[in-house]
Amino acid sequence: MTLEELRNKALFQNTIDTWIMLCEEKNTDWYSAEKYMKFVSYLSQSGLKLQKFPLCIKESGGMYQRGKDKTQFAEMLSQSTDPNAAAYTLRLSDETIKLLREFNPNAVV
Repeated sequence: MTLEELRNKALFQNTIDTWIMLCEEKNTDWYSAEKYMKFVSYLSQSGLKLQKFPLCIKESGGMYQRGKDKTQFAEMLSQSTDPNAAAYTLRLSDETIKLLREFNPNAVV
């Protein structure tokens, strides 16, 4: 699925689902809390309006690429007190999608 297809489901999306779709587009593994937190930091520093998203971990589930579980990923993030580990809502406008694609998860160490 592409970011545009995700936007077609709903204009506003949470950052975890957006992160997973971006990684799928870039053919990279999304199951890294550290990379996700750097992604959220990048979004915040880019000036995007992010609203905290009350993600219900039990309802966030689903198996994704390579059989990884989104619920376990969200639980792993919930262990952190870093604000970049939280889920946020963002509006998937054309400009936002362009900004998202400028983030390279493969370059994050």
